[in-house]
Amino acid sequence: MDETGVLALLDELADYLEDSKPALGNSSKRQIDLNHAMDIINDIRDAFPVEFSQARQIVRERQGLLEDAESECNRILEDARNQALTIASEQEIVRIAQQQAENILADARELERSTRAGAEDYADNVFSHIESTLDSLNENVHRCRERLNNRSQR
Repeated sequence: MDETGVLALLDELADYLEDSKPALGNSSKRQIDLNHAMDIINDIRDAFPVEFSQARQIVRERQGLLEDAESECNRILEDARNQALTIASEQEIVRIAQQQAENILADARELERSTRAGAEDYADNVFSHIESTLDSLNENVHRCRERLNNRSQR
């Protein structure tokens, strides 16, 4: 029934009615073969369920395609959201790591400064102690030399 769908059958019926002979004395009335007209009408009735069924099938297929497209769209959007969250999370991790690195570096610089200051203070104390020890030794050496010189002059 593909070639003679409902519209084709309706055209055939209209052509048949237009081509039929006018009734005697009245041009608005026609003489028709009732069996032929009923055959066309029955063909139309038979074609309707097929065409309706085909139309419903096409609508179902299109609805399925739309649902699949919507599902795919939702999946793509969800993937994009997840990727965005992952990227944002990774960026946050990088930011936190950079902040921690900066804090560690600042702490290390402060430790180095205080360690250097402590080491310099310690070295100064050691040198001061060595200096006083050397002064004391120098005085002892000087006294010993004086005693030695005093003994040798006698």
